[in-house]
Amino acid sequence: MSEPVDHRVERAGAVATIVFDRPAAYNAFTGAMLLSLQDTMKELAREREIRAIVLTGAGKAFCAGQALDDAQTMTEGGGKPDLLRAVTERFNPFLLAIATIEKPVVAAVNGVAAGAGMGVALAADFRFVANGASFTTAFAKIGLVPDSGVSFFLPRMVGYARALELTLLSEKIDAARAHELGLVTKLCDADVVAEAQAFAAKIAQGPRSLGLIKRELVNNGLGDLHAALAYEAQLQAIAGETADFYEGVAAFREKRQPHFKGA
Repeated sequence: MSEPVDHRVERAGAVATIVFDRPAAYNAFTGAMLLSLQDTMKELAREREIRAIVLTGAGKAFCAGQALDDAQTMTEGGGKPDLLRAVTERFNPFLLAIATIEKPVVAAVNGVAAGAGMGVALAADFRFVANGASFTTAFAKIGLVPDSGVSFFLPRMVGYARALELTLLSEKIDAARAHELGLVTKLCDADVVAEAQAFAAKIAQGPRSLGLIKRELVNNGLGDLHAALAYEAQLQAIAGETADFYEGVAAFREKRQPHFKGA
């Protein structure tokens, strides 16, 4: 496997911990980082001695979603980003790998999980969440639609009405409310990563059938994840053509409120 880009992998016994490692950027995803994460997930799927995986972020954040300064995905000079390609080729394979790998995946949410970062946390099988952490769907704030599996996983966890509220308003969801909504496996006062790793080590002692149970529930209990991700990508491409998207990105970069016109 090539050297990881902007993340690292720590192995301890049967548990591998993937650490998103762009702390100065709140671990926001770049295109190169997502491609490298895909390679890492493929490698871990082949490693028979690794039987559980933990996902977490370096520094104060879990992941702030797509990096809006990433030249591979976004553009600074008025050019049009290819969001269909970005979602289809970079985000979706990583989300599918998390959701379908026959090894339990635990998200150790140590700080903010926003946009695609929230999607990654939702795609994990378990979410250990620090009391100071938070979630936000974020997409509507820059004129986009939810991707990274948010539109698939969120309504299945919290119901349609709550999911619509959380995606349309894109408000901050603190750890306590996230727990109340059913997004949290365990709230953690102490070291959320250590607790997630201890849980992963315990579940890694289980039988081979645990991976098959995950596969069974994903395929039989959730619906067509592949189709849902493809539909997200199509709608994101449409949203990425709107004037409101460019206004949303400009407002984010200029640290001001966006002035959307519904166009």
